[in-house]
Amino acid sequence: MFRVLVTGGAGFIGSHLTGALLQQGHRVTVVDDESTGKRGNLAHLLEHPHLTYLAGSVGDADLVRDLLADVDRIYHLAAAVGVALIAREPIATIERNVYPTELLLRETMKVAETGRDVRFFLASTSEVYGKNPKEKWCEDDDLVFGPTKRARWSYGASKAIDEFLALAYWRQYRLPVVIGRFFNVVGPRQTGAYGMVLPRFVEAAVAGKPLRVHDDGRQIRCFGHVDDVIGSVVELMELPAAAGRIVNIGSDEPVSILELAERVIAAAGTGAEVEFQSYADAYDEDFEDIRRRVPDLTLLHSLVGDKRKYNLDAIIGELIEQKKVE
Repeated sequence: MFRVLVTGGAGFIGSHLTGALLQQGHRVTVVDDESTGKRGNLAHLLEHPHLTYLAGSVGDADLVRDLLADVDRIYHLAAAVGVALIAREPIATIERNVYPTELLLRETMKVAETGRDVRFFLASTSEVYGKNPKEKWCEDDDLVFGPTKRARWSYGASKAIDEFLALAYWRQYRLPVVIGRFFNVVGPRQTGAYGMVLPRFVEAAVAGKPLRVHDDGRQIRCFGHVDDVIGSVVELMELPAAAGRIVNIGSDEPVSILELAERVIAAAGTGAEVEFQSYADAYDEDFEDIRRRVPDLTLLHSLVGDKRKYNLDAIIGELIEQKKVE
């Protein structure tokens, strides 16, 4: 049994991770500033005897020191999320992503220096690849960002800084860090409020409303179920061979956004239609998208095997059924 800290634990992925860790018998402390996470995501867990929930910011140095005083594992998921939020709040995006990570790593290192076996997981993102033109993205590929005047690249660049920081602590101090680059994680409790495409589509289709597809809908994405992702994350954290590594995590089943919309409509059976919207109308004139985002999962599968239990149709079906009973 470990004493675990989950930052951003009231968010979509964080709440699922918290549930999985409690199920394994660990004592879990969740801290979340509730800027994008919701306490309600943990409603079914709040009475659990091994869960402590704190509303607070991991940018608070005193709070971070107190939190790390007795933990063995840190899962750092707190970050700005979603392209809509990035476009609307570019300053907050950078600040929330960089400073708390540096603070957590520095204080974790102090704990490790006392001789405790403490390990650190950093949740990163496929956004760090920028607009690399390769068909599949491998962990060692170049990061290709657009100009600084386009705010959307600030998210990938700030998460890349997080990765540089984490790897620096590994290289210089051998602090056991694992970096997971998430690719479009989806599942129950995810909101479309910050631009997440699948929950937006499901909500619209079930209601019989138009599914809004940005640009021409030919952008390629892969969608991995949150339970499959969490299974990989937890196993990677305890794997010595994963220390100091960056690992793509998600699905490698590609689908265009237009095809995704059509599959959601077919599964919902409500006769909803697709409507197209320009990026300028959805975000702003400076917005630039990534046309293709497909991970190479060779490293992940070599380390922990293929944990996937859900294909895309199963994910869509699950989300539609849950939306119908809400």
